[in-house]
Amino acid sequence: MKLINPMKVIDGSRIHSFHIWLVFWLFLVILFDGYDVVIYGAVVPSLIKEWGISDVTAGAIGSYTVMGTAAGAIVFGLLADKLGRKKIILLTIFLFSFFTLLSGFANGPTMFIIFRVIAGVGLGGVMPNVIALTTEFAPKHIRSALVSFVFCGYSVGAIAASLTSRSLLPTAGWEPVFWLAGIPLLFFPFLIKIIPESVSFLIQTGKVEEAKKVLAKIDPTINVKEAIELKNPDERAPGSPVVKLFEQKRALSTVMFWISCFSAFILIYSMNTWLPRLMMQAGYDLKSSLTFIAVMQIGAIVGTIVFGRLVDKLGFKKVLVPLFFCGAIALSLIGFTNSPFIAYALISVIGAASVGVQNMSNAFVSQYYPTEMRSTALGSTMAFGRMGGIVAPTFVGILLTMNLQPQYNFAAIASAAVLGGFAMLFVQEKHGNYNKEANQPESAEDRFNAAK
Repeated sequence: MKLINPMKVIDGSRIHSFHIWLVFWLFLVILFDGYDVVIYGAVVPSLIKEWGISDVTAGAIGSYTVMGTAAGAIVFGLLADKLGRKKIILLTIFLFSFFTLLSGFANGPTMFIIFRVIAGVGLGGVMPNVIALTTEFAPKHIRSALVSFVFCGYSVGAIAASLTSRSLLPTAGWEPVFWLAGIPLLFFPFLIKIIPESVSFLIQTGKVEEAKKVLAKIDPTINVKEAIELKNPDERAPGSPVVKLFEQKRALSTVMFWISCFSAFILIYSMNTWLPRLMMQAGYDLKSSLTFIAVMQIGAIVGTIVFGRLVDKLGFKKVLVPLFFCGAIALSLIGFTNSPFIAYALISVIGAASVGVQNMSNAFVSQYYPTEMRSTALGSTMAFGRMGGIVAPTFVGILLTMNLQPQYNFAAIASAAVLGGFAMLFVQEKHGNYNKEANQPESAEDRFNAAK
């Protein structure tokens, strides 16, 4: 009987239509994730004016939404390892799309908060599972680049949010900006058909025939009618998957990943929620301030693609640590310039050092842990990180009420980038799963199959 290791089939596969369509649809999912997250920051000035709320209240609304994302990251990260990633991805897409759409019909802060929190649960749950699924199905030689590319969708969605808000706010108001978030509901049938279930999950739950069909899409030379025994790459050991994140000398790195993610989310949510307001405080008008969101996300996209390729050559830490510190420098300088062009350049660096760093950090975490605990690792890391997202909107809102000079506000936010850089510095790459796989001696079975 022929014996196949599914992970080796995936690792050694070539890019073809299966990968292209999967990456396309997951990119689109993350695009709307980014759109839904950023539109609140774009419409904050309008909501403050229409509902007569303070900066602190507006910041608190942003924080409540992130509480939902933190809960979603924890709950759906754990459920995905038990129920399967495909089901959870589809459920979370529905939650964030439908309830963001409903947010556009809210007639006051209370209803708006309820809809945004529920949407936040979906937003928090979808990202770690999309990361995990992309990581599992990406060929090994371009895995980091593909994961990073998928998460460029977040920045494209953020740019779309900025440009859409810039076009619609002056003429149609803020409501249509939220209605557009319901578009993913229209292509739900395509997602059901295209997104596969995790091969590892299918094998562990006894659905071997389904696993064979998925593998045949990855490698067309596999004949599903032949007698094939699929080698289970990850025997699930008893015990809590969260506790396992701290086993086998991974404890320090797990904590450092959490702190790094916390810092990155402070940067991301400070900028997403308050960048237009901060730039208006620095003397720019609303339209110009919304343009800064687009510039920041362009920096995130370019940074993710360029530095994502460097990660595959140099390693994660050699890229991510300097990027964090560059972000701190750019944030500290932006409050001192009156030149729009210099401000654009600095904002683009901030985009690469916040959203871009987080995109690459997601790839780092997803490869650091074994497949059977990958969703749990990503979910718990992002849940802890989103605590930074909870703190950031309210914290910056309080800063704005203190009427400080713009450079002091940006310098306060920059401290998060410094913390993130030091945390990433202490991650121990030698205990990562990818290193263990690389150093694992070739088994007799592998040598026998290779000889055949």
